[in-house]
Amino acid sequence: MAPAPPPAACFSAAEVQRRLAAGACWVRRGARLYDLTGFVRQHPGGEQLLWARAGQDVSADLDGPPHRHSANARRWLEQYYVGDLQGDPQGPVENGSVASANTQKTDPVMEPKLKAVDWDKDLVDWQKPLLWQVGHLGEKYDEWVHQPVSRPIRLFHSDFVEALSKTVWYSVPIVWVPLVLYFSWSYYGAFAQGNVPLLAPFATEYSVAMPESAFPGLFLLGLLVWSLLEYLIHRFLFHMKPPSNSAYLIMLHFAMHGQHHKAPFDTSRLVFPPVPASLVIAFFYLLLRLILSAAVAGTLFAGSLLGYVIYDLTHYYLHFGSPHKGSYLYHLKAHHVKHHFAHHQSGFGISSKLWDHFFHTLTPEEPHLKTQ
Repeated sequence: MAPAPPPAACFSAAEVQRRLAAGACWVRRGARLYDLTGFVRQHPGGEQLLWARAGQDVSADLDGPPHRHSANARRWLEQYYVGDLQGDPQGPVENGSVASANTQKTDPVMEPKLKAVDWDKDLVDWQKPLLWQVGHLGEKYDEWVHQPVSRPIRLFHSDFVEALSKTVWYSVPIVWVPLVLYFSWSYYGAFAQGNVPLLAPFATEYSVAMPESAFPGLFLLGLLVWSLLEYLIHRFLFHMKPPSNSAYLIMLHFAMHGQHHKAPFDTSRLVFPPVPASLVIAFFYLLLRLILSAAVAGTLFAGSLLGYVIYDLTHYYLHFGSPHKGSYLYHLKAHHVKHHFAHHQSGFGISSKLWDHFFHTLTPEEPHLKTQ
């Protein structure tokens, strides 16, 4: 006979109030208490929306209209269970600064639907690097990779290679913004001197001279080109479904993008690490140089590289930022959260919805957000 589970801890309303006053973020569902302090920064709706529910009963948020939550979301909450509330479970547990916000409801679009996982019975061993394991999941891979978890991922056995596969968000502007400035300054000077051909030297006889006034237009064109590349890569490469009989293609998919959908709150894997990024960026620059003159290619490249920086920083903010409700970034974050947790085959734009509008791949609108 299996041993009986240990009795649940019990907390008085006064004890919960003291913990809230000390800075903890506890919520309750009926009489059950959950400590979400460690999840506050990761909350897709932002810290303020979760703090607004501190000390409150979230049963309506999870179970009732207009909120739409999966059973996975309710099971996932259980990993934060700490005990039961003594006394009347219908009574409020208020605490100074957070009590005044208790009328603010969490936006359902911004809530995660993370899967409750029995780590000992999952399809992979989470104590070991995942990359080589996922290749053997076969037909189970696609469903598994779209069941997100809230924990970091290790991909490689080698500590050195593992370190190259991760980075902090601020490495992106530190590494790439100086390169944007260098190319912009250098090639603006080339345009200012005049006689800039459009095409590379091998096609000089077909080329035309570019005036100095072309520089800003080419730079902005680079931004637009990047936004289209961002959309196409995300839609057709990152969201390809690898064949179940190819372990190597499954591993490639997981390394490129699958690991981000599996662990969307892994802060070290939200932006492109500089070393692998440099290989892709160098390829893109050399491709431009094969076709265009140095000044034209460099200007387009500078605009595209700035677009990439904006993309990566926006992506990080959409996961961990708290945009003001109703703002452009708030709606962009809702768009991206739905892509992660509900509609994986739509909502591919990160820094804007431009190409999702153009190619009709916007995420379906939530019923309660539609105009009445």
